[in-house]
This record gives sequence, C-alpha cells and structure tokens, in this order.
Amino acid sequence: MHVKRKPGFFFLWLCSALLLAISLQVPTAHADDIEVRDVHLESSEEGYRLSAAYTLDLNRGLEDALNRGIPLYFTTEVEITRPRWYWFDAKEIVRSQTIRISYNVLTRQYYAAVTGRIHQSFSSLDDALSMIRRPNRWVVADRNILKPGETYEIGVRMQLDVAQLPKPFQVHAMNSNDWRLSSDWQRFSFTAD
Repeated sequence: MHVKRKPGFFFLWLCSALLLAISLQVPTAHADDIEVRDVHLESSEEGYRLSAAYTLDLNRGLEDALNRGIPLYFTTEVEITRPRWYWFDAKEIVRSQTIRISYNVLTRQYYAAVTGRIHQSFSSLDDALSMIRRPNRWVVADRNILKPGETYEIGVRMQLDVAQLPKPFQVHAMNSNDWRLSSDWQRFSFTAD
C-alpha cells in the first residue's frame, strides 16, 4: 500500500527561499515609464490630427535586446468619447498607431517605421527614439465624425506592445519588469470646430 506523504519542512523551506530570491531580483516597476506631454488635437482638411510629445528612455535590458536584433513596438492609443448625462459615455473613436524600432547589425543602422506609412534609418538610437518621442501628426478622426460645437473627452497613452514581439520574448516580457513600459492615460477635453 502506497502512503502519500505530506511535504516536509525542508521542501517548504526550499520553496520559500526560491520565491524570496526571485522576488529580490525583480526590480520595482514605475507607474509611468513613458510620460505623455504636450498633447492636443489639431483641425485640418483631412480631419483631426493628434499632436503629442512623449518622454521615453529605454532601460538597459530593452537596449540590449534591440541591439541584438529584437524589434520593439511602441503603440499609441487614442480614445475619443462623448459624455452623456443619461448613460455611460459614448466611445466615438478608438484608434492606435504603432511605431517599430529595429537595429541591423550588418549596416549598424537603427530603423523606425510607422505601420504602413513611414520608414526611416538613423545612425544612433537616440535619433531613432526621437521618432517615438515626437511622432508625426496623424489623423485620428475624420471631419464628419465629430460634431461641431460638441465637447469630447480625449484619452491618449503609449506603451511598449509586447504582444507584437516574437513568441519566446512575449513569455519573457510577461515575467520581466524591464519590458513593462507604459504611460498613464492623459485625458483632456476638446470642442470640435
């Protein structure tokens, strides 16, 4: 007859020691590693364009990954809602734009590309990051969607999009604070003209 044994003291002590060692190695995460600054909407003939600037610096782990050929994806999300007094706010528009940064070891060039539109090469990482810190203005709403004279609430945030990384790195990114770069939502009111 086989008798099940309860985990011994040594086993519990070993598990506790391993969990403590792992928790001490994980650096603390900052709530706002990316900061949204100077954000507003501008009216143009094509529609309403988002103009924003971000504060962003890569930590050592992300910089090493980039220099080893792993591309990084930074996604900006925009939500435009219309406040309603009788029900939940109406989400009029949800848009996103992704900028991909990569490094080519052979050419020693950094590349930044806005999904489907712009592709540029840079000689330094700081120059490539400038495309993320101060992206081109992009149309987030057509002119006929927002009603003139109405006030809307705009929400903007940027984050490192780990879902677009290769699968093995997605698993690593889920377990590492180095890969958790994100801003808080920056919200402001806008009256359509």
